[in-house]
Amino acid sequence: MEEGKGRRLLVVDDEPAIVDVLATSLRFLGYDVAEATTGRAALDAVRSHAPDLVLLDVMLPDLDGFEVVRRLRAGGARVSVVFLTAREGDVVSGLDLGADDYITKPFRLAEVAARVRAVLRRADGGSGTPADDTVLRCADLELDPRTYEVRRGGTAVELSPTEYRLLHHLLANAGRVLTHEQLMEHVWDYGAADTAVLKSYISYLRRKVDSLGPPLIHTRRGIGYVLRAPEA
Repeated sequence: MEEGKGRRLLVVDDEPAIVDVLATSLRFLGYDVAEATTGRAALDAVRSHAPDLVLLDVMLPDLDGFEVVRRLRAGGARVSVVFLTAREGDVVSGLDLGADDYITKPFRLAEVAARVRAVLRRADGGSGTPADDTVLRCADLELDPRTYEVRRGGTAVELSPTEYRLLHHLLANAGRVLTHEQLMEHVWDYGAADTAVLKSYISYLRRKVDSLGPPLIHTRRGIGYVLRAPEA
């Protein structure tokens, strides 16, 4: 079976040449690809094409990529989004809005295909957490993989799918320092340590988990992160 068989993508960029090369390459891999060159056209295409994933340029001539995502999320669309950007400063802003990943320009087509596969696999629940349904605990933090519920001190903690996968892996290895590479490979399906993505999601977890009690997530500078119970 072809790699992208049955999966729909939307490619959005204000440069027709980039749209053409991405769409052609992804169609070659078996994906059903729609195209758009403006933000408003992208919103229309999401409604009509119902893509599984959108490759979305940040710089568009009408609505920028950030506004497109805001409108998609406000309308309840949970489609996966991978930003295309030439500016490193756009990365954190995109992740804050709920993007699943990003690709910096100039990019290699092989990298685009790999990121698309990884994001779709995560969206399908095919990566990031083991099948073991054992409830994980550390101090007053509890994660139940059967119900996907997370609580700290009895208070429910709402997490995005990526935040959940990251916390699950930290909890499953409580007390053990996990390197940037180990976390990226397990949660994002690629081992190159992208500190911008990882730092952003660690920050989100701290905001949601560590705000409810003594800090549990700790940085090992230059190495990675560890989740451990507070010292007595």
